[in-house]
Amino acid sequence: MTTNRLEEVRRRHAAAEQGGGQSRRQRQHQEGRLSARERIELLVDEGTFEELDKLVRHRCRDFGMEEQVIDGDGFVTGWGYINGRLIYVFAQDFTVFGGSLSESNAQKICKIMDLAMNNGAPVIGLNDSGGARIQEGVLSLGGYADIFLRNTLASGVVPQISAILGPCAGGAVYSPAITDFIFMVDRSSYMFVTGPDVIKTVTHEDVTKEQLGGAMTHNSTSGVAHFLTPDDAECLRMVRRLLDYIPQNNRDDVPQRPTNDPANRQDPELDTLVPEESDRPYDIKQIIHRVVDDGDFFEVHEHFARNIVVGFAHLDGRAVGVVANQPAHLAGCLDIDSATKGARFVRFCDAFNIPILTFEDVPGFLPGTGQEFGGIIRHGAKLLFAYAEATVPKITVITRKAYGGAYCVMGSKHLRTDINFAYPSAEIAVMGPEGAVNIVYRRELSEATDQETVRREKTAEFRERFANPFVAAERGFIDDVIEPHETRPRVIGALRMLATKVTHLPRKKHSNIPL
Repeated sequence: MTTNRLEEVRRRHAAAEQGGGQSRRQRQHQEGRLSARERIELLVDEGTFEELDKLVRHRCRDFGMEEQVIDGDGFVTGWGYINGRLIYVFAQDFTVFGGSLSESNAQKICKIMDLAMNNGAPVIGLNDSGGARIQEGVLSLGGYADIFLRNTLASGVVPQISAILGPCAGGAVYSPAITDFIFMVDRSSYMFVTGPDVIKTVTHEDVTKEQLGGAMTHNSTSGVAHFLTPDDAECLRMVRRLLDYIPQNNRDDVPQRPTNDPANRQDPELDTLVPEESDRPYDIKQIIHRVVDDGDFFEVHEHFARNIVVGFAHLDGRAVGVVANQPAHLAGCLDIDSATKGARFVRFCDAFNIPILTFEDVPGFLPGTGQEFGGIIRHGAKLLFAYAEATVPKITVITRKAYGGAYCVMGSKHLRTDINFAYPSAEIAVMGPEGAVNIVYRRELSEATDQETVRREKTAEFRERFANPFVAAERGFIDDVIEPHETRPRVIGALRMLATKVTHLPRKKHSNIPL
């Protein structure tokens, strides 16, 4: 091999590693953003990254692009390991043509996605791009479509994670939207289909990038993003943590980790966390933290639809997905956003063999014209559909209210939930005692001289007869009424029993979930 050829190899590798050059990387740092290669180094285990297609170049010869050729073409792709587990990764380099997508670097992404599918490993995208490369026209658009197809085919087969670490605009937002989880960095990452300038021209709305598509907007208002992080480094650390809870692929078992938290641990504090007064709020997360291993709960979608809580934890060392109504927000009512949030999380868990633990305290669906006109029937049905369709081990604990259709939706026995527990404080009925009395005893109330006294008496009577867990337990809809302090050992015992569960669905091409 000639010396000249070796020197050419080294020169090209060095040029690819420089990306858009030192000055552009410094500008990234001044804006609080890391370079593409720095991000990969923080993401994967030290020394494990193997790069692919480092010497790929774009093929555009229009608009003077033939004079601007950089090896790698602005995307860094390859594989590495996180805590010893294989992952595939691509990172957009904003210092090269603003991280824009070309035909060539789209093919780089498609190559590693194909490898991920064939080898059953997660795909992580580190997005920092201005969108499609305008100079390439339809070729760059076709590249996006090729990626979208692979995102769709990979959905439910291998986990797909997107970290938005800069701008993500136009068609670029749809690949992350198909993936399972989206991380965003506060005040340095953005997602929108059309930017503020276009919106101002078309609709005359004056809005900033942060208001339109900033990290907090998508974490709290739109629900597009699942995690909010303060900077690039913390974002990548959280991505690594997420992988502690999810398997490599849809054929793999859930991750396990050692724990010193005894499986038979009982917690007397749980006996007093649910207030005796049914209209008093409490924080359901306190129950979750006290039940799961080491009190460690990794919440997903924390800032969106806060009337339902979803996230990951370990029980007996094995990963589980947790879904819980939150009485501290909107009294735990289900609404459009919370139903969609819960449904998506349940379906992810089911796709990747993660058992689902549900804590239920729900007074019903949120009333109002806004909810009805917005399609609460359709959106509420998503959560119902997700629970009914799920074949993973499912355990539900009713802590207090379980009223009406919401009782059915939240992992009831009727939706093939395997084990259903209830606390003694549980109230399971068509509706709350106050509303039920107004209907059932309408005539008695209208004829009574002292309506308030009669209403109080009838309400107490109804609560005693129906607003308790025992009628449901007598019917077998509840498997046992348990004392709160024994929640952890009872749930772990059920999970151990369900470890070999197998359920078959009717043969079909796919379901038609009410989108």
